Amino acid sequence: MDVRVLNIGFGNVVVANRIVAIVSPSSAPMKRLKEDAKQDGRLIDATMGRKTRAIVITDSNHVILSGVQVETLAERLTTLRDKSLPAE
Repeated sequence: MDVRVLNIGFGNVVVANRIVAIVSPSSAPMKRLKEDAKQDGRLIDATMGRKTRAIVITDSNHVILSGVQVETLAERLTTLRDKSLPAE
């Protein structure tokens, strides 16, 4: 089994196959999601004290905060998934 990890910034990584969504933290529903995860013990803060620029949601319902832009993480994830596709 090939395990690929996504660099979410500042030396932190997430297993790419477990990611369900990468979203912007600015909307009210995402702020509620973040608060609910914090109360339930499912919040992981990987911002290293910086501003939250992206929220990563996993299939285990964990919510991971990242200090890297959504677009950057999406590009990194796309690159990882493209590399894992078999060559034609």
